[in-house]
Amino acid sequence: MVFGKEELIVPDTSVLISKKLTELIDNGQLKKVKVLVPEFVIDELQAQANKGKEIGFLGLEEIKELRKRNVKLEFVGRKPTIDEIKLAKKGRIDALIRELAQKHKATLYTRDFVQALVAEVFGVKVKFIKTPHKKADLKFLKLLTKDTMSLHFKVNCVPLAKRGHPGKWDLKKVGKEKLSKSKFEQLASSILKEIRGKNFAFVEFEEYGAMVLQIRDMRISITRPPFSDAEEITIVRPIAKLGIDDYELSEKLKKRITDEAGGILISGPPGSGKSTLAASLAEFYQKQDKIVKTMEQPRDLQVNEKITQYAPLAKSFAKTAEILLLVRPDYTIFDEIRTSFDFKIFSDLRLAGVGMVGVIHASKPIDSIQRFVNKVELGMLHNIVDTIIFVKDGKIEEVYSTDLIVRVPTGMRDSDLARPLMEIRSFETGKLEYEIYSFGDETIVIPIEEFDEKEVEKKIKQIKKEISKYDKNAVIEHTSGTDFRVYVNKKIIAKLIGRGGKGIDKLETKLKAHLDILER
Repeated sequence: MVFGKEELIVPDTSVLISKKLTELIDNGQLKKVKVLVPEFVIDELQAQANKGKEIGFLGLEEIKELRKRNVKLEFVGRKPTIDEIKLAKKGRIDALIRELAQKHKATLYTRDFVQALVAEVFGVKVKFIKTPHKKADLKFLKLLTKDTMSLHFKVNCVPLAKRGHPGKWDLKKVGKEKLSKSKFEQLASSILKEIRGKNFAFVEFEEYGAMVLQIRDMRISITRPPFSDAEEITIVRPIAKLGIDDYELSEKLKKRITDEAGGILISGPPGSGKSTLAASLAEFYQKQDKIVKTMEQPRDLQVNEKITQYAPLAKSFAKTAEILLLVRPDYTIFDEIRTSFDFKIFSDLRLAGVGMVGVIHASKPIDSIQRFVNKVELGMLHNIVDTIIFVKDGKIEEVYSTDLIVRVPTGMRDSDLARPLMEIRSFETGKLEYEIYSFGDETIVIPIEEFDEKEVEKKIKQIKKEISKYDKNAVIEHTSGTDFRVYVNKKIIAKLIGRGGKGIDKLETKLKAHLDILER
């Protein structure tokens, strides 16, 4: 309504957080207006800001900017009741804002299409602002050179860029001055404007003082006190997209990935190139005419449009897994497995017959499988994980295969100790690297040290030389690793072992081997 020469406007939350009013005033599209700000809106913005959410800060900043432009402001209405707050998601607060606009015979400004439609139904004068997307002024884009892995902006610190490639990078300054609080807010505001109007842009995570966004291939984290000691923005992106052929896989490994492997773990330290390999596998399977989906938070795998990327449904990957079982994909890429519940979801999907590729942080190849130990039954573990690929510095460094057999564990001698155990072998050489089995109430992972034949013969000669001082007819037998059995005359066993075992301890230290003394 125009009251004299003054137009009355009631903005809702959607308009304030978009900062559209100041834009219209600056462009001269709004003149001599009086803005009636509902107390409901202030309360909502304050609640969002108290939770550390960016939209709360944006809305409050917009009201401050209106004051700076000498726009007449009046706060109208009342505080919402507890029941009204509880019903906010069902449209109660929106209804109260419409009632205020109708009461004051003002124009309701909104960017919410449903709010505008309902206002028209009730005869409320409404202005629906459909903002055409304009490219935000993302000044950091010019800093993202081809070799830039990440950018780091922190208040009171000089901005930094990590440049190079996985395993070989440098941290370089990309500014001369320390980042001010105002510059930080400008940068944060430009990012949030971009995500509101851009396709393939998502808010992946938002909690008190922390927000994670995904814009195309950029993962952007915005943190504020008290979560972080100062305001900070981190922008991470992949610098290379590789195909499976770029990894120069052996024909043997290609065949396993194509026809045999159903439960693959891609492991490695942070920044080693795990997700890049996972994306390569996803596209490899898709080109094999397989239905491929991903489970990610954030959704930053660089895959083609034929592969659907799923986030946690209602903040739960368990609900996402329920959808996946209905969709029935051939393969699912799980990036990244972190919590105990993630391990359970990975296991459940794999045992349901879905081909699984999991990405997991690990400093050594065996660490990834160890994180499954005690979370699933040992007898089922080889059905869940059959292949472990360890990535370091962007390259595949080691591949392990798993198998379940029943035998006596390496180093044990009594046949009564035979039990189910899981063998972890080097895929290319077949060398036994680890054994996993239950011992009492514990599940243990044992590294297997294998000597080559020349080393074993050399060690047997050393032991024979020492033992012959007691029994020239002693028989030496290698069992495993540095373990040996020594068969000697019964009469000299006590002398060989010595009082309190001191004799055999001294001998084992000298030979750097474990000796079991038995009667010949």
